[in-house]
Amino acid sequence: MFYKTFIRPLLFCFDPEKVHHFVSSSLQFIFRIPGMAALAQKATEVNDVRLEREVIGLKFKNPVGVAAGFDKDACLFGALGNLGFGFVEVGTITPEGQPGNPKPRLFRLPADGGLINRMGFNNEGVDAALRRLKKRRKTNVIIGGNLGKNTLTPNAQAAEDYLLLFERLFDVVDYFVVNVSCPNISDLHELQDKTALQDILGRLQRLNRQKSSPKPVLLKVSPDLNFSQLDEVIELVAETGIAGVVAVNTTIGRTQLKTSGKKVGHIGNGGLSGKPLKNRALQVVRYLSEKSGRAFPIIGTGGIFTPEDALQMLDAGADLVQVYTGFIYEGPFIAKRINKAVLKNFGGRGR
Repeated sequence: MFYKTFIRPLLFCFDPEKVHHFVSSSLQFIFRIPGMAALAQKATEVNDVRLEREVIGLKFKNPVGVAAGFDKDACLFGALGNLGFGFVEVGTITPEGQPGNPKPRLFRLPADGGLINRMGFNNEGVDAALRRLKKRRKTNVIIGGNLGKNTLTPNAQAAEDYLLLFERLFDVVDYFVVNVSCPNISDLHELQDKTALQDILGRLQRLNRQKSSPKPVLLKVSPDLNFSQLDEVIELVAETGIAGVVAVNTTIGRTQLKTSGKKVGHIGNGGLSGKPLKNRALQVVRYLSEKSGRAFPIIGTGGIFTPEDALQMLDAGADLVQVYTGFIYEGPFIAKRINKAVLKNFGGRGR
């Protein structure tokens, strides 16, 4: 309540991207102070073995994670782990650093509880992320690596970018997510074609199987796919043997928004996240789960703000959930509230 009454209104007075950098720097500074990590963990964690999840061959201390995009450069995974999250997905990481799209490129829709972004895979590149991840301390917070191609890489050569990232990050992350569904990279959506994905995922899996201990590879799914395309996703998971999917990414849709059409039009292109995405995210997760016969794990993300939202996502068929926009709107205790609700409603059990 304190965050939403006092802190959020102050933060929302400033440019969203600048606020993100400020909050990121503040979290890193705070957790360098002796004792602060332990204090934060005590305030935000729900320590109960019934929350543990065995998913994609990994043991998660709880089912609530942070979605890709919040920790683009692998600077915050330690701090986020101190706020009660069971896993953090870093990235999207590309082989070479790139500035992303021109600013401004991140916009709030407070009336809708949403964000529109057209960041464009801005990040410092794999070498910078690798340096930080190598310093990762022993922790029970699972780290995922969200992989993307460089903007200037032609789609015909995209697989090479994903293979390079996989090799470079293999020893420092616990699982991988192939991101071809971000709407903010020119022509990236073409890689969602089944043939293109078969090539990328097939080559990744062949490389993965050469490792002594292969790691889970997942595909991030767009909410803008139709049911026929979702059927192809189900087929791809079976054909390539990947570990599962992350559903969903941001949407290019703009339907049923409370924010004025004039303001939305002025913002322009970008991926919409937050509450307006919730119903479609639930629909996609439920469809993939039921149509596949629950054949593979699903990490559900999109519009999760409250414990009830998370419970609905788990009930729809998700094995784990991720937050991003909800974290920004609801504050640092969101993981604790969701985990307490999971214990109360499911006794800690999975779906």
